[in-house]
Amino acid sequence: MCDTCGCGQPEDAVTIKKPGEAIFTSENNGVSLDNHTHTHSHNHHSHNHQHSNHTHGKTIHVETDILIKNNLTAERNRGFFEAKKILALNLVSSPGSGKTTLLEKTLLKLKNDILFYVIEGDQQTMNDADRINKAGVPVVQINTGNGCHLDGKMINDAVKKLEPEGNSVLFIENVGNLVCPSLFDLGESFRVVIISVTEGDDKPIKYPTMFESSDVCIINKIDLLPYVNFDIAKAKEYATQINRRLKFFELSAQTGEGLENWFNWIGEKSSKF
Repeated sequence: MCDTCGCGQPEDAVTIKKPGEAIFTSENNGVSLDNHTHTHSHNHHSHNHQHSNHTHGKTIHVETDILIKNNLTAERNRGFFEAKKILALNLVSSPGSGKTTLLEKTLLKLKNDILFYVIEGDQQTMNDADRINKAGVPVVQINTGNGCHLDGKMINDAVKKLEPEGNSVLFIENVGNLVCPSLFDLGESFRVVIISVTEGDDKPIKYPTMFESSDVCIINKIDLLPYVNFDIAKAKEYATQINRRLKFFELSAQTGEGLENWFNWIGEKSSKF
């Protein structure tokens, strides 16, 4: 996939699929890959590196090239979204933050008033796409294989598969990871980082790049505050030290507490886009 974070693999290891469909990749133009095996030979890899001969200049050059290529594709995506008046929200978090549950609750509440589409990102399985499909919203699943993030090209390919209409909202649920997704612009309108109170209030200073690159910070699972050692004020202070532009929502996707403010923000942004 890329050399930026070391998740390199053949490009056709990334698959894009709607629930109940055969696997689609940009390499096979939609031909069924249901019998495709993900067992790849690694015999050609050599890990006997002589580190004394490495030059860091080459690594920086490779990473720069990858990010430039991604950013160009992301700008194409952004141009498409703006032309079609599609509000694209990139949901990022560590695994287990509750972002899929939050997404489900949001879709079920607002789908009669707003036209939604969803792109799900995970290394494997159709689990999250199946959940969104049951909520009655068009969805495609990107499985990244060994990859730890979505990138601009994956979104470009997935949008072609999804075919979203204009004047709509597109949710992109990124792979659970607070590190690598922060480096990759997808062409989104807003990046929304989600943390839960079970993770620790020092997440913003441990993973500053993600919070610096985000527009919104959701603090989820506040119903569990009596049972965990999490200081909301401290978490927000850490986050604003890194990014003073962040807008915060404190909520519980499970109980519904605080969701109304989040719903209102989506409604406001989608009406003005």
